[in-house]
Parts: sequence; C-alpha cells; structure tokens
Amino acid sequence: MIAYGDLLPIALDAVGRAATFMRRQAPVTSTSKGDRDLVSEVDYAIERDLRSFLRNATPGIAFLGEEEGVSGTGELQWTLDPVDGTINFVRGIPLCGISLGLLHGVRPVLGVVDLPFLGARYWAAEGCGAIRNGQLVKVSDTTSLREAVVGIGDFAVGADAANKNRTRLALMAQLTETVQRVRMSGSAAVDLVWLAEGKIDAAITLSNHPWDMTAGVAIAREAGAVVLDSSGADYTSKSMTTLAITPGLAGQMLPHVRDAETAAIQR
Repeated sequence: MIAYGDLLPIALDAVGRAATFMRRQAPVTSTSKGDRDLVSEVDYAIERDLRSFLRNATPGIAFLGEEEGVSGTGELQWTLDPVDGTINFVRGIPLCGISLGLLHGVRPVLGVVDLPFLGARYWAAEGCGAIRNGQLVKVSDTTSLREAVVGIGDFAVGADAANKNRTRLALMAQLTETVQRVRMSGSAAVDLVWLAEGKIDAAITLSNHPWDMTAGVAIAREAGAVVLDSSGADYTSKSMTTLAITPGLAGQMLPHVRDAETAAIQR
C-alpha cells in the first residue's frame, strides 16, 4: 500500500518554490490562449520549474500541467495548475494560487494549495486529515440551504460557451432563491479550500479539469466534504462536474444541480 503522506514533504517543497516565485514576479504580462482566456509568463515558469523539480524528486511519477501537458507514465500522476485564477493574478486580485495534486489512477489522494497573497497554505493526503498553516481544518456543520454560502465556478468561455452557460445560469437562478448567498471567486482551488475550512458550505464547478480539481478535492475530502459528480457518483478525474459539499447539505444540493441541467436542456 502506498503511503501518500510520505510524498507530502516533496509536494510542500515544490509548492513553496512556486509561491515564492509568484510573490516576487507580480505584476505580470499575459497573452491570450483562447476566447477571453489568459496565460502569463509566471504560469509557464512555475510549471516548467515544478515539472523538472518533481521529475528529479519522484522519477517514477508522471506529471500533468495545465499549460504544457503530460510527461511520463504510470499509475501515479502529479497534476498542477501553476496559477489557479490567472486573471485574478494579472489584475492584482489576491484570490489566486498554486494547486498541486496527486492522482492514483482517477482518484485524488494528495493535495497542496498555496494562496501566496492571503498567507494561507493547505495540504492533505488520503487518511492524514486536512491542514491549513499547520492547523487541522474541517468542513462546516451547516444543514440548511437557507444558511448556506455556495461557491460557484466561473462561467465558461471559448467554444460552445453559450450552451455550457445555460446550466450555470439556471443553477444560479435556483440557488439565489434558496441559499443564503452565492459567491464566485474565480478560482476552483480557493473555493475548495474555503469549503474545507468551513468558510463556504459548497463548491460547485460544472466542469472538471484534473489540474484545477485534484488538489482541492483531496483537501476537501480529508476535511470531511462529500465530493460527487452530478450523477451522484463519487468524484473522479473522469467526472463531468465537481460538486463538493458539506455532508449536511449534499442530499439537498444535488437535486438543484440536476434540475438546472434539465432546465438548460429544455431551453
């Protein structure tokens, strides 16, 4: 059996390197990589540095980066979003960070998220609990949707954005009539770690990229969150959506997502 916690010191070192670089390099220049989507030179620099660092430190583990794809093969794979929330970063909004996760097959088993401009680092490995700056964190005990604060992932851009956003708009319309507040931070990593420490009660992303989700899902699960896709099945890296929810709300939240998907199809 693999002791995922043994890899945490390496992951923490890697993310520490990236966080130091990120703090020193702002503000940045950026270029377009698609419709209303940006990438900065810091994204590329961090990804290249951590790809090299982790290849040397863990040569048997593959690597997937958002900007330059896969290197290596194997059952274990590091996943990296070098700057999660690039547009926030470029604009000087502090809701951004580094998200480094580990997949075992399709299952998130380790995560480190550093938010350099908020002074917060979160980490977890399967079976080891979730930590923020050295202190154990847990999800909220909220059980009423009317008391819930819900984080929603960004609206889609690029190809077929209008169709994809129908579901998001339908879900937003439902939730604004039901929950206490809806929030959109612009960073999946921020949403998931804030869920892990009880700042919000659900983090809903109607898409799924392993570099965005792996680290935050691992942390949220270790903090006690239920993480599903919209079918109600346990989340994996192959899921179409990412629904991370405090346990007392999971059964109440899932029908809203399904209703929004149905409403979007019928439009």
